[in-house]
Amino acid sequence: MRSSKTAKDEKLINLFLDMLAAEQGAGVNTLDAYRRDLTDFSEFLGRKGKGFTSAGTDVLRDYLADLDTRGFKSSSVARRLSAMRHLFRFLLNERIRTDDPAAILSGPKRGRGLPKVLSIADVDRMLTRAKEVTAAENASPQQRLRAMRLHCLLEILYATGLRVSELVALPLSAARRDARMIMVRGKGNKERLVPLNEASRQAMADYLAAMEALRPGKKDATISKWLFPSFGESGHLTRQHFARDLKELAAASGLAPRLVSPHVLRHAFASHLLHNGADLRIVQTLLGHTDISTTQIYTHVVEERLKSLVRDLHPLAEK
Repeated sequence: MRSSKTAKDEKLINLFLDMLAAEQGAGVNTLDAYRRDLTDFSEFLGRKGKGFTSAGTDVLRDYLADLDTRGFKSSSVARRLSAMRHLFRFLLNERIRTDDPAAILSGPKRGRGLPKVLSIADVDRMLTRAKEVTAAENASPQQRLRAMRLHCLLEILYATGLRVSELVALPLSAARRDARMIMVRGKGNKERLVPLNEASRQAMADYLAAMEALRPGKKDATISKWLFPSFGESGHLTRQHFARDLKELAAASGLAPRLVSPHVLRHAFASHLLHNGADLRIVQTLLGHTDISTTQIYTHVVEERLKSLVRDLHPLAEK
């Protein structure tokens, strides 16, 4: 049976999440992550006879130690600590508490690893294979449409560097024939313009033509508002479905599926741009990063490029 403290904590979690959604524009995935982390924290406190309004710094330290005992990675512990800090700051600001027990806590040290990046040749192999599958002679119309959808998704992702949640939720209007730019709604409901290249526009045109061929005589009212429609609850293709298709394509292209994901292709987009001389601020805008520090994880690419320029172009460099 749930304790009264746990029930009270649940109400405070809901208030906190409402604030994040209203004031910071937090998305569904962010809110779900906070809810999971704080619910686990609340259950731990309940076993100690505590709640959010009565927990002190010592019991917070006990919780972090418990996470370590349960085998949580340092990155996961750091995320839980961040959620706790945000929660107690909220409780302090709302005068639900008169102190902040998380203020003096220090989290585990963690190095920020470099993102996994596919080479240009790897991406080209996947694009080539995806294109070949669309032309398979023994494929049914439905199989061909699915292959064209995957090719279209891949072309757009590598051309724009969209987050996978932004990609699968693109509206049908993004595929206008004259579209050189698309409006993307990203984290925090913020909008940004992202340019399209010729390959991605052609892939969208081919994919839409294949969709039209499978619904002859249907009225416009029956057409989904999504570019990548689905019969699921969201109305559009899910991130998980696309990720599975991408791993299958990776395997068919001779690449290790564990090294390929939509996020890895987003990294490839950014890294390849920087390697070819793009400005870090431009890449920040294209990726939709609010803070330049998030984009700076790619500076290793810039550093390597500068080293190679000095090595290859400096008049006194060793040959």
